This record gives sequence, C-alpha cells and structure tokens, in this order.
Amino acid sequence: MKKLIYPLSIILSSVLSLSCSKEDDNIAITPKESTATTTEENFEVENFIYAGMNEIYLYKAYVPQLTDSYYNSNKKEEYIKTFDSPEELYEGLQAGFDEFSFMTSDYEALAKSFQGVSKVNGMSFGLGRIGDTDDLFGYVQYVLPGTSAEEQGVERGDIFTEINGISLNISNYRDLLSDETYTIDINRIENGYITPTGNTIALISREYSENPIYISTVIEEDGKRIGYLMYNGFTGTDAFDSQLNGVFAEFKSLGISDLILDLRYNGGGSVETAVDLAGMITGQYKGEVFIKEKWNDKYQNAWPEESYITRFDSEIRTGEVTNSLNLNKIYVIGTGSTASASELIINGLEPYIDVIHIGTTTRGKFQASTTLYDAPNFYLYDSNGNLHVNPEHKYAIQPLIFKSANANGKTDFVDGLSPDIEIRESLSNFGELGNSDESLLRTAINAVLGKPQENVSAVAKRAEEKFRVFGEGDMIKPTYQRMYIDKLPGEVLNLK
Repeated sequence: MKKLIYPLSIILSSVLSLSCSKEDDNIAITPKESTATTTEENFEVENFIYAGMNEIYLYKAYVPQLTDSYYNSNKKEEYIKTFDSPEELYEGLQAGFDEFSFMTSDYEALAKSFQGVSKVNGMSFGLGRIGDTDDLFGYVQYVLPGTSAEEQGVERGDIFTEINGISLNISNYRDLLSDETYTIDINRIENGYITPTGNTIALISREYSENPIYISTVIEEDGKRIGYLMYNGFTGTDAFDSQLNGVFAEFKSLGISDLILDLRYNGGGSVETAVDLAGMITGQYKGEVFIKEKWNDKYQNAWPEESYITRFDSEIRTGEVTNSLNLNKIYVIGTGSTASASELIINGLEPYIDVIHIGTTTRGKFQASTTLYDAPNFYLYDSNGNLHVNPEHKYAIQPLIFKSANANGKTDFVDGLSPDIEIRESLSNFGELGNSDESLLRTAINAVLGKPQENVSAVAKRAEEKFRVFGEGDMIKPTYQRMYIDKLPGEVLNLK
C-alpha cells in the first residue's frame, strides 16, 4: 500500500481535547455487542429490557412507548415485534439525546470492566481526522506497563494511520480496532510533516487489570512541594481505592502545599470512588452535601429525602479512615476526554474550594447509571446473597438513572465545564507525562507558583481552532465515559 506523508498543516497541532461540536459528540456510538435476532424464544430478553427502562430510566418521560399506560397495554408486545434484536429495541427505547445508556450481552465481562479488568494491548490513543477527509490517524496518549504495546516499544506521541495495512477511516475504524491482534504502522513528525518510519508493530490484547493511578509524585520547585497525581479512571474496587488513599497518605507525610490532579484522560467510573477522592482532597467538609440527585418522576420522591444526597465523609469504601489533605484549592487538568465522575469531582468541589481547571472544556457528562439484570428486582443477587438472575442469557442493561447536581444546584452542563486556563497538547510537542516540562503540567505548576503562563502563538491558536478530533480508541468500549453506582439507594418500586 502506498505510504502517504501528511503535512502538519493538515494534521494540525492540538490533539487531546475532544471537540465540543455536536458533529464530534455524535461520533461515540454505543457498541453493538450482539446480532441476536428477535424470535419467540428470546422475547424474555426484550420484556426484561422494556420493564427495566419503563421502571427507572431517567429520561422515561421523553419516550412515549415507556409511559405506564403504553407499557400496560397490548401495544407493548406489538412494539417489541417491530425490532430485529434486543439491541435495536434498547436503542429504540432511549431518548434521542441520550448518548450514554448502553447494554451488554455478557454481564460478567461488563462486571470485570468496571473492576478495571479487560483485554487490552496497552496502547491508549486518540483519533483525529486528516484534513477535511474521512481518513483518520491515531496518536498514542500513553502506554500501560507490562503490556504488548510496552514490549513492542510503542511510545507516547507515536502516530499511526493503518491497521493491518488498511488505512483508517470513519467507516472501518470500529471493526479494525476491535480485533484482539493487529499491526500498526509507526509514524513520526519531522520538519512539520507526519512521516512513515517504515516500522510496523504487532500488538496483542491480553486480559489486564489497569491501575487507575498512572503517576503519583512530588515536585519540588521554588521552595514548594507540589503533589502530582495522574488518575486515569474511577475504578471502584477496594484494592484500588485503598492504594489511592495510600497515595494521599504519602502526600500528607511529605507535607505537600498544593495538589495537581491530572484527569486529562479520565472518562469516569464509580461515584463512590469519586466521593472518596473528594474527601482525600478536602476533609474539612464531612457531612456537607457533595452531590444531589435528580431521578425520573416515579423515583424522585420514592425514598427518604436523604437518599438523594451524597455527602462528604471520612471513610473510604474499605472502611479505612480517609487520608485528607484539607486543601482550600486544587489544580485540575481536564480535557474533552475528562468525563462523568471526573466532572463530578470538579463540579462537586467548586462550592467549597477553589478549583483551577487547566486544559480544555470537559465532555459534559453529569448522569449516572446502574446495571439492571433480568431478575425479579433487577439485582444479580437476592437479599441473602444468592444468585437469582435468569440463567437463560447474560444480557444486562445500563440505563441512565439520575443526573447529579452540586451543592449549589449546578447540573445540565451539556457543553462541558470550561477551563480557567486554556491550553491543549500538541502533536509536535507531546512531552513526557509526569515531567515538569510537559506542557499541561508546566502550565499547572506555573499556576501554583503564580508565574506568568507561556504565550501561545497566533499560528498555534489557529491550528487548534481548525483541528477536528474524532474520538478515542476507548470509545468502542461499553464503559467509555460512564459514571455508575453499584446499587440503588432503596428498593425497586414496581416489580414487573
């Protein structure tokens, strides 16, 4: 295949902030995980999907077919029969503006992914358009240790345009990137051009447990000790939350004066972990409102008022005492890849402390979901801990169930959270993550120290304005940019 050399003026310079345009927002389509057809034999799957969405879906009022009168009529059965698969039915029951509800045909694999375990080759990357074409290129954001990508020498800033010798484009990227084994071509930027190196690397996906703590260190500069934490996912496990608490114990013992929390690639995850992290950053607001929840009309007043409020506390999910820094200011690096639970941290802390947001506008995801199973009360286990799910299939749905608001009532930030100090990463100068000279981290350090920020040239600004980011490699995963709770705060109201 002919190798193409693309000038940097076409690729442009800023790559890591997902565009806020509706065109780009609509790219992240919920993955199709099954091609099962709707037959008389699997109507039980459809009935479960319909019941779950009718029961607790946040945007139920926006879908006429989910009204109780429609659900209880014979129209429901006829409606189900118009769809060729459970996936198509689920999509049909979602509000047109809902980009985040999803379903799976394998709830065991989904549970693993929420625990940070999935098959990966270790290359975290973004995708961008090449000029005004439908062709795409990939750019490596970071590499996970102990993975195929690290073994093969993949580095942050590497660029690829082909998978298995086939040029990437908006029509084929999902299929090409879904393979567990594939090759990529390695390119470099030289003299303002993206130029092939002639090197091709084979990557293999293996089951991997990703630690969300990617970097934790202390930077000493101008007489200050600055804690730096690059945190890449709110992975809700006892072990990872305990390790996170340990990082804050170290920060505390070293007497850091300021904290830079790097969430530039953090697409979210567990609400409980986000609450734990908020308590580690602060500590002086125990019992105060962190977030308030807004459910659908049926559930909003179903439980005691306190059920809809999440408060700062002093223990993490393991029961360990929270190692709190009692900070009054925090510096958060956030981009268009910063979503859901990451935005929850920014929004939830803002009423209490100064949150200095460095980077670009965040994704704009303020809704949470939960997993519903085909079981009498939609829970995988009964009150005695016994498995009581339908054994005939492994479908589960993950609908949005509430939207979050901070103590001041701020919610519905569909256009994302805007930065206080705007800066983007550049293809031509990615820098080493954790190095104090890396552009976003340097900007944050300068903010901490009260130093003037470096000027961005007019040429660079124009390039940033024109650059069109397509998305990220992780957007083919069902857990991409999701925020979830493990269990409802009260009982399911109406069992179907």
